[in-house]
Amino acid sequence: MTRSYKEIKSKLIDLLPLLLLFLISLNGSSIISLKIFSVNIHYILVYYWVLRNPAALGYGFIFLAGLINDVILGFPMGISALSLLVVAGTAAYVRVVTVRITLINDWVSFIPAILFANFIYFISLHFSNYTIDYFYLFKNSVSTFVFYPILWGLFSFILSLKRSWFYDRFFGNISK
Repeated sequence: MTRSYKEIKSKLIDLLPLLLLFLISLNGSSIISLKIFSVNIHYILVYYWVLRNPAALGYGFIFLAGLINDVILGFPMGISALSLLVVAGTAAYVRVVTVRITLINDWVSFIPAILFANFIYFISLHFSNYTIDYFYLFKNSVSTFVFYPILWGLFSFILSLKRSWFYDRFFGNISK
């Protein structure tokens, strides 16, 4: 059975968040650090896709990506995985209680996700006797929050590509 170009494109769009999650984990670049700011791409990726399309990322894949990230970065096992699962859990809760999908709702509800995840991250590193740079953690949290709308727009565009394909595939023949 041959597959059309649109079906292949839809499957690729379905796999894109998962591929990005593991690419970021395997590359060890979950935090983009520049002189002025640093952004945690993992948090934004997990939060958006669990909030808007929970079938794209499973909790097992999120946990595995966190473990891979810990191994690559040399952190104690489970710190990143637990932080990512806290972000995913917060996003799942917000998805249940959200009535309207807007950038402002997602952006404001991203604040508790960052706070809870960084609290777990901080406590885990503190009990593991790692040195913690509080200013860097604060700067990372604020930069991640500020950078969220940019990636929200990019991910929304990717999701709209998939939805437009779905609409054309199943409802396009009705209008003809």
